[in-house]
Amino acid sequence: MTPNPHHLLGAYVLGGLDAADLSLFEAHLQGCAACRKELAVLEKVPMLLDALPVPDAVALTAAPGGGEGADPGAPARLFSELAHRRRSLRRRWVALAGAVAAACLAVGLAVGPLLARPPQPDATYSVASGGGLQVNIDMARKTWGTELAVSGSSLPEEGTLSLWVRDRAGAEDRACAWTATPSGKVKVTGATPIQLGSISSVELRDGAQRAVAVITVP
Repeated sequence: MTPNPHHLLGAYVLGGLDAADLSLFEAHLQGCAACRKELAVLEKVPMLLDALPVPDAVALTAAPGGGEGADPGAPARLFSELAHRRRSLRRRWVALAGAVAAACLAVGLAVGPLLARPPQPDATYSVASGGGLQVNIDMARKTWGTELAVSGSSLPEEGTLSLWVRDRAGAEDRACAWTATPSGKVKVTGATPIQLGSISSVELRDGAQRAVAVITVP
């Protein structure tokens, strides 16, 4: 038996029509001004029902005035079905959000250490002497030349110290200079336009320009 299209309005508003009844009602809606007017009034009902607990919504459908001849169980079944659909949809969204969050966390855990890890030098050299002096130099290749990270201990404790870079043609360039520290320790970064492959030696000098330590680069 074909349902009366007028009676499908409530189920249409709540999204409870199957494909056949949906097509029937939408065709009816095109020519029925009364249904269109009532639909304009009821179009916000689904949003209000979402904010209303399901038991309260079912109780409203059982209230007096539900309409003569209406099936008192039909609204309750409709609300129950709609509640089930909403719960299923929410579960799918929660599961998806959880999967995305887990994936982001996994990527963050994997990438985080890589981002936090300092750049690795292209070459590392060190020199030590019997008096305890030690100098370590990390060299990093740059487009403009070479960056040198210098660390040392038991260095001269007075005056000005400087780091000189010599290329394979014998030319020299001062990469950096600093005031000696009372502890004899230092960590400083210098730079030279000499390309890494052209460096033949690096020399640490004191304030009188005497060599304190020399590193030969093969």
